[in-house]
Amino acid sequence: MPKRFLAFSAIFLMAIPAVGEQDWPLHGGSQTNQRFSPLNQINEQTVSRLGLVWSQELGTSRGLEATPIVADGVIFTTGSWSVVFAFDARTGKLKWTYDPRVPRERAYFFCCDVVNRGVALRNGKVYVGTLDGRLIALDETSGTPVWSVQTTDPAAQAYSITAAPAIAGDKVVIGNSGSEYGVRGYITAYDAETGKQVWRFYTVPGDPSKGFESKAMEVAAKTWHGKDWWKAGGGGSPWEGMTYDPDLDLLFFGTGNASTWYRALRGEGDSLYTACILAVKASTGELAWYFQTTPADSFDFDATQPLMQADLSVGGGLRKVLLQANKNGFFYVLDRQTGKFLSGAPFVSGITWASGLDPKTGRPIEYPGVGDANPKLLSPESTGAHNWNPMAFHPATSLVYFPARVGTQMVHVPDRKWKYDPDRDNVGIDGNYEGPLFAKMVSLPPPFGELLAWNPVAQKAVWSAKYPVLDGGGVLATGGNLVFQGRSDGILAAYRATDGRQVWQFDAATGIMAPPVTYTVEGVQYVTILAGWGGAPGLMNTPAVGAAKSGWGRILTFALDGKAVLKAPHFGHKNPPLPAITAKQDPQAVHTGALLFNSHCFLCHGLNAVAGSLPDLRYSSKAVLDSLPAIVLDGERASAGMPSFQKILSKKEVAAIRAYIIARAQETARPTPASQRR
Repeated sequence: MPKRFLAFSAIFLMAIPAVGEQDWPLHGGSQTNQRFSPLNQINEQTVSRLGLVWSQELGTSRGLEATPIVADGVIFTTGSWSVVFAFDARTGKLKWTYDPRVPRERAYFFCCDVVNRGVALRNGKVYVGTLDGRLIALDETSGTPVWSVQTTDPAAQAYSITAAPAIAGDKVVIGNSGSEYGVRGYITAYDAETGKQVWRFYTVPGDPSKGFESKAMEVAAKTWHGKDWWKAGGGGSPWEGMTYDPDLDLLFFGTGNASTWYRALRGEGDSLYTACILAVKASTGELAWYFQTTPADSFDFDATQPLMQADLSVGGGLRKVLLQANKNGFFYVLDRQTGKFLSGAPFVSGITWASGLDPKTGRPIEYPGVGDANPKLLSPESTGAHNWNPMAFHPATSLVYFPARVGTQMVHVPDRKWKYDPDRDNVGIDGNYEGPLFAKMVSLPPPFGELLAWNPVAQKAVWSAKYPVLDGGGVLATGGNLVFQGRSDGILAAYRATDGRQVWQFDAATGIMAPPVTYTVEGVQYVTILAGWGGAPGLMNTPAVGAAKSGWGRILTFALDGKAVLKAPHFGHKNPPLPAITAKQDPQAVHTGALLFNSHCFLCHGLNAVAGSLPDLRYSSKAVLDSLPAIVLDGERASAGMPSFQKILSKKEVAAIRAYIIARAQETARPTPASQRR
């Protein structure tokens, strides 16, 4: 290491003094959502001594995405199905757990796994949003419910909640998910003590003939032009977290895609306030400003990625700004007082839907024809160049650190026959398309993931750390000149914040999506993270995810000189499947079944029946295959999370899916010819 860098490192560590006891009390560490801790007991010189102190198995193979909240030596976090846990931060001993008993048969309407991104804590209460749309306040000491409210219409089954609640003064605020299924998005504020509703802000307008709840909805309605567009709900669900500025009394959040995805199907127009960053008055719920990142979005480019507050020197003066690395591939800097666009730039290469942003308005400059109904291959894909995984800001480097997904591609084919159906997803994509664009997509260089250190003032990357998989987890920055991040191959790594050199790693034995947090108890600095691969990438298990590692989910805690050894239980199958049925299947049925499987079943059981986090159907027994109609149509296993598809699939279609699963088992079990072995 050069002497000048050693000198800089010493000054760097001196510039951020060691601090005493420190909790992680809010989702983003502080109200700014910067996910930075000044703690430096664990630093670039000592991190080589970092070791496991304890771990606890959470009994699930589903995705774990929560940010732990830590206060007074207790960790509060969530697992799959919105279950809440409280652990002793030093020892890992379970203090209490609370299961809201979310009905498993609703699983079809949870777009991206049965995940939850954590709790909020205030005045002795732990708040959690549940997959079935409830907001529940629990007693911090015992985990017993204090109050519970149904924040969504229980009759409209497509609603769900995966986000952590936000605290805004004396209110707790929650949004919802479900744009793919045709809901009307909104956020709701409740009195934190009583659970009484204070206000509700809708993100898209409803039926114009019934009037509008606010001036904001009246303005938005003028940007929707399709026939009876409101019957499909509109979408715009605010499915991720929020950040609150108490000085401005503003609550910032992003909204999701419209229903359907495609403007060519739902009607032209900007479709406000979908794919928007919005600010509302926390005291009243009134709209203060909005900025639409992807007007007339046709690509599932939600604006729900984490929003970060910072005070930066922009244009010659100190500005209160809001930062976001958007799904669409552009990094935005907005004035958080007014919503004015200050700057934007692409943070990944190969964007093919827009050539750039208008320097005055920030409106994307779309390539001709990207919004029409013709099939097209576009980058980034719908999962985005950056998704919900949190980013961090380091005040000493003035850099933002976040996971980027480079070179992802997707074939978009609007279904010209699409009609709104409340019993299924309403994305509007044609699942029967078999054109040449898929072959072109496969021929392109594979996508990759990297940890990006971004200068938001200069709008350029300072360094990047490429990893061997596509998906990286959330990020933590610390006063020890460190940036921590997990990734989908199960590696939790520490990098130097100044130059991106990796200085430590640990194998958690399953993919990591969630962000780490750090805190102190009795003078010892700890790092805690949830490891559990899942979410949409983990369930779909497309080839692009690479060597992602499925496994049993757990929570892990580290400190200097930790000596614990992780003993991860075995997950999955050790050998190729032995086909339960050896008879050759009808080729036409197999072909039809392949199309159906990769339209409906792959969302949970993996592309081409190669599963990730959930059971691999190629290993099904004959009894399971013979029971497929009862399982798929009659809901025989609904209580285990396999819902009925009776309103979506016919018996003939289930038979075709069965033929495809059998054929895939036979194909996978077939020995590779010697001539093809390496």
